[in-house]
Amino acid sequence: MLPERRGDLLILSATLLASAGWLFSKEAITALPPAGFVGWRFFLAALILLPFCHRQLRATSPANLLKAAAIGLVMTLNLIFWIQAVMHSEGIGEGAFIMSLAMLMVPPLAWLMFRERPGRQFWLALPVALFGLFLLTSGNGLSLSLGQLLFLLASISLALYFCLNSRFARRIDPMALTCVQLAVTGIMHLIYSALFEQWPEQIPDYIWGWFAASVLLATSLRFFCQSAGQKFSNIANAALIMMLEPVWTVLISVFWYHEPMPPQKIMGCVLILLALLSFRSRPLYEWYRNRRAGQAWRKR
Repeated sequence: MLPERRGDLLILSATLLASAGWLFSKEAITALPPAGFVGWRFFLAALILLPFCHRQLRATSPANLLKAAAIGLVMTLNLIFWIQAVMHSEGIGEGAFIMSLAMLMVPPLAWLMFRERPGRQFWLALPVALFGLFLLTSGNGLSLSLGQLLFLLASISLALYFCLNSRFARRIDPMALTCVQLAVTGIMHLIYSALFEQWPEQIPDYIWGWFAASVLLATSLRFFCQSAGQKFSNIANAALIMMLEPVWTVLISVFWYHEPMPPQKIMGCVLILLALLSFRSRPLYEWYRNRRAGQAWRKR
């Protein structure tokens, strides 16, 4: 198999595992305290990834490790909003599409923080995404439900994480960066859980199955597939495949939770997906043009 195809399959596997992680998490927190669940999930996942990146961690300067840990605090904030949103929502498909808007929130945040003006593609995609969000969330009238509001806050904090991560952590090995940030997120959630949460005296055995799936499949294996896939898959293919995560999540939610998807919600999801594709259209075109130019040069 060609390395590029192998990379695409690994990225696709990462999106499927990420989508399944929504289900694993929602089932696990029916009996586990949310912050405690996230804390142990991410801390154990960091320990599992540690053997695969300990050399890269030792080769990373203390300043860069501190920088990675600081960005991990933003990931912590994102996971606080996300797990609370999952807990307060009946389904997960709607939330997955709201979270996918984080990609469109990165340019305005970068503009505010780093004076990087958004390109034309962003301004074309923004009204489409906003109208899609309106259709997706207007079942309660003009007000947002608690779950929708928490998902929107999670999307904003995720955009902030993407913005800072791409700006300050480019010189750190991806696997080492992931390990540090997972560890920081896990430790911070465990501290919060120890201070403010109370664990139940008895936890059903099947809950530990959901917990194990969250740690091993939706976190450790997912990030491993994503990091490995990015080494072989080109940026354009990886970006397109990663957009499939909310689609898989909607299908899982409809099948498992019978989440209602009336035509209005479906249209909202379609518009959000089209906005994301439109936003990525110029980078995709530039990648395709450069690739064709490279092929033409090699044929000379």
